[in-house]
Amino acid sequence: MNVQPKTVKGNIFIAHQAIASLVHKTVLETYGVVGLAPKNFAQDITRAITGEGNRGIVIKHEKGHLTIDVYIIIEYGTRIKTVASVAADTISYRVEKITGIPVAKINVHVRGLRISDTD
Repeated sequence: MNVQPKTVKGNIFIAHQAIASLVHKTVLETYGVVGLAPKNFAQDITRAITGEGNRGIVIKHEKGHLTIDVYIIIEYGTRIKTVASVAADTISYRVEKITGIPVAKINVHVRGLRISDTD
C-alpha cells in the first residue's frame, strides 16, 4: 500500500515500507529504547518466513493522515512515560518533515524491559 501526497506537478507515491524504515531508524535512536517487539505472534512468524516487514511497526493511512503503532522494548531504569513520549514526538516530527504527510496519532506500546549487563 502506498501513501500519495499530491504536489503541483503530480503525485508522489511513498510505500508504507519506506515510512516504516524511517520510523524504525528514528525509534532506535531514541534514548531508552533498546529494541522493537512484534505486534503479535503472527507478525513475528510472517517476518521470519518472508524476511519482509518492520517488526513492531504498523502504519495506517486514513483520510490523508497517518496513524503509527510502534511496539518497543525499553531499558530497565528509564522512565517509561518519558521514553514513550519522546519516541512519539520524534517519530511524528521526522515523518512529517521528511514525507510531508501529517501524522494524526502515534501509539507507543511498551512490550518489555531489558536489563543491560553491568559487568
